[in-house]
Amino acid sequence: MNYQELFEQIKKKKSFLCVGLDSDSKKIPAHLLTTEDPVFEFNKAIVDATAAYTVAYKPNIAFYECLGAKGWISLEKTVNYIKKNYSDVFLIADAKRGDIGNTSKMYASAFLENMPFDSITVAPYMGEDSVTPFLEYDNKWVILLALTSNKGAFDLQFFEQNKQRLFERVLEKSQEWGTKENMMYVVGATKAEMLGDIRKLAPDHFLLVPGVGAQGGSLQEVAKYGMNNACGLLVNSSRGIIFADISERFAEVAGEKAKELQEEMEQLLKEKSLL
Repeated sequence: MNYQELFEQIKKKKSFLCVGLDSDSKKIPAHLLTTEDPVFEFNKAIVDATAAYTVAYKPNIAFYECLGAKGWISLEKTVNYIKKNYSDVFLIADAKRGDIGNTSKMYASAFLENMPFDSITVAPYMGEDSVTPFLEYDNKWVILLALTSNKGAFDLQFFEQNKQRLFERVLEKSQEWGTKENMMYVVGATKAEMLGDIRKLAPDHFLLVPGVGAQGGSLQEVAKYGMNNACGLLVNSSRGIIFADISERFAEVAGEKAKELQEEMEQLLKEKSLL
């Protein structure tokens, strides 16, 4: 999926919602635990209930890796199910990889070649040669960590030298490696006021914005500071949707929560004259 195709999906669904499949096996509704693959059955139900309202899904790989081989099987079944049944959805591997060149090549092959992900989150700390192997695939995306929403972001990301903060250096330098057509940035919603500064350095790139919902980020603030003329936003909600209810109605409630966000996003897109 290229830049324009992603924008067209946003306009078609009147949504820039990304649903995070942080499928914690300890929180899955009890009635699914007797099935052969509870994680997959949970994901399948969530996807079916929310697909009309979302343009992207983002499995957090840690929730699958922690289960060993069976977790990888659940992940592979999930992504194959999404691509088979909802081929217009943008699929993000939230893996936060980034290592020396040869290792990054293997990570890139794992997620962008052997599984049908459209993109992968990548940590930039080791620099260009750790990122560029992920950029070698046509119509695939790197989503580079820039400014995160966790408390520890202040430990390093705001370090300043010569009047430039580290996250600003990441934004500036990385645009020598990729373009708006194959690179996005992770920017936490709880730092929405910083999106204005980020847009000065990366006005046209898409931003993946986690932290709306359970983490307290404001969708209105994110849109105010971060939306551009192609929307330029994928706003993620995980727990606020997938674990909004843990009864047998969990999927129905997830769909309701996703629809609420989609309707809010539709209004914000209209205010920006993008619909």
